[in-house]
Amino acid sequence: MLTLQQIRQNPDAVKAGLLKKYFGQPELVDVIIGLDDQRKKLQLESDNLQAKINSASKEIGLLMGKGQKEEAEQKKQEVASFKAALQPLAEQLASREQELHQELVRLPNLPAAEVPVGKAAADNVVIREGGNKPSLTADAVPHWDLIKKYQLVDFETGAKITGSGFPLYKGKGAKLQRALIQYFLDFNTAAGYTEYLPPLLVNEASAYGTGQLPDKEGQMYHMPLDNLYLIPTSEVPVTNIYRDEIVPFASLPIRMTAFSACFRREAGSFGADVRGLNRVHQFDKVEIVQIVEPEKSYAVLEEMVAHVEQLLQSLELPYRILRLCGGDMSFASALTYDFEVYSAAQQKWLEVSSVSNFESFQANRLKLRFKDEKGKTQLAHTLNGSSLALPRIMASLLENNQQADGIVLPACLHTYMGTNKIS
Repeated sequence: MLTLQQIRQNPDAVKAGLLKKYFGQPELVDVIIGLDDQRKKLQLESDNLQAKINSASKEIGLLMGKGQKEEAEQKKQEVASFKAALQPLAEQLASREQELHQELVRLPNLPAAEVPVGKAAADNVVIREGGNKPSLTADAVPHWDLIKKYQLVDFETGAKITGSGFPLYKGKGAKLQRALIQYFLDFNTAAGYTEYLPPLLVNEASAYGTGQLPDKEGQMYHMPLDNLYLIPTSEVPVTNIYRDEIVPFASLPIRMTAFSACFRREAGSFGADVRGLNRVHQFDKVEIVQIVEPEKSYAVLEEMVAHVEQLLQSLELPYRILRLCGGDMSFASALTYDFEVYSAAQQKWLEVSSVSNFESFQANRLKLRFKDEKGKTQLAHTLNGSSLALPRIMASLLENNQQADGIVLPACLHTYMGTNKIS
């Protein structure tokens, strides 16, 4: 959430940032400033009235001490009239504060200066590429055919059990999922991240804290009876570990990694883009999250990008890194790098990771603060990244490494799988 200080200090810059993100209601900035002006006026009136009540109450005590009961009774009536006037004023103030908050949470984070101008994915900027695209034989097939051939995932039974977009992994497919998860977690913990295994359901406060609510309410699975939400990523519960906390400076940076199933309603319905593992409602993902002091967050962002890049290099997959344009960024992000791997059989790039700096946007919603070296309390910066999302990694591993006699696995997975090939 943007702070009122940010908005009031330079409203024109805030409007420009909102337009760069293609947010359609920059006039909300003026609405928010107007509501804040009303709030301040009501607060001043309330404070003045409370001051009169306090002053008159002191006078009553003095008058009673002097035996001037009649004058004291008059003052009591005066206090009663002040209190009667204060009640509706307090109600107006509470109402205005609620209106102000409701409008504030509708504003997305502002894009960093480095964010390219653009409206959609076609406007994203490729920063660099790595790895080598494989040359497949003429009879190479996409991963959904390989999955059937080697009996790795049963989409039909998954659809019977739950519905379309809920794959059922089995045999070597299940083992490959488990191997990838364990390898990713080991890779992250070796880099200094502490492992967590979080709940798969979060309450409304948690979903609000990381920016999923109210922005992505329709994309999350909601349990109305308990008012709980299935997580779209472990970023949500893991970051919320520090909601309403003041973190000691000595504990920064905080590095966390977590594996979880992820649930998203917007999986699409038809076409090659949503076939097989390209887009599903439930998938596994390993996440990395950092909480840092503001001055270091962009250096940490580059560190996290390098970490994910090394992980992809170890999987021997061709990849590219993109800096997302304003119109293609998430609601909460200030700067995002996407990682895509090349799917040789589909001849297309598939997104497998987003690494983002949220600056203080999430921290302000979470009330996640830290005490600096001088003892001053301020908002922390939060960052997160996929490390990695499994479905498209699995799709690319199958497609890019297919041979006549099986799927050759990268060396980093041999120990985890107990073999160098799926056949």
